[in-house]
Amino acid sequence: MKYLYRIYQLLIALPLGLVATVLTVLAVVIGCSLGNGHFWGYYPGRWWSKVILWLLLIPVKVEGRGNMERGQSYVFVANHQGAFDIFLIYGHLGRNFKWMMKQSLRKLPLVGWACAKSHQIFVNKHGVSNIKKTYDAARSTLQGGTSVTVFPEGSRTFTGHMGQFKKGAFALADELQLPVVPLTINGSFDILPRMRDGHFVTWHRLKLTIHQPIYPTGQGPDNIQATTSQAYDAVMSSLEGKYQGYVENPDQ
Repeated sequence: MKYLYRIYQLLIALPLGLVATVLTVLAVVIGCSLGNGHFWGYYPGRWWSKVILWLLLIPVKVEGRGNMERGQSYVFVANHQGAFDIFLIYGHLGRNFKWMMKQSLRKLPLVGWACAKSHQIFVNKHGVSNIKKTYDAARSTLQGGTSVTVFPEGSRTFTGHMGQFKKGAFALADELQLPVVPLTINGSFDILPRMRDGHFVTWHRLKLTIHQPIYPTGQGPDNIQATTSQAYDAVMSSLEGKYQGYVENPDQ
């Protein structure tokens, strides 16, 4: 079955996925250029993510959608198991949001262009002025009523285990007094860990757990620390047993 699945990926899923990617990029770029970026910056990417998972025959289970309130802006924070985290969250979270992503992703062919046109938030840590621009963009997004999604580990895991959570997203939530929603991703590391980028994917189920929002109980360093700890514990609580426990990521 493994080799049949690889042949299917090569002859069917890959060509159709490339077509879907090109069409999605064109829809985002043209749509955002004409106006209504709130729609075109989110829905084509959502449909694209669903199509990619459907083409690869990967089943998805989502728990906890009822924990989110309609019309509420959130700072979503998730563990970062692998590339398929993007498809899982974008396709199945069910909430319009902007990504906070590494500046280097802007250079990705096609996808980076679409991300820039749809005003995703690129995190540039080189210099105080660039850091300020990143937070200004995130603040503007949240104040405008849209949520943001962050991988607070900063990079994909090498082991499937979680690394430390950096505090940037939690500081932003604290400043704007917004709730943080922890997300637990299971299965992405088993499908395609970062050490196998560019290789065939392995069939595995994906699961997204949407935890209860963590509302601010104050403002300042104590609230940031408390929210960070609560979010980390919530994400960890729903990880598969084999990935439980902290393991340091060498590039954190």
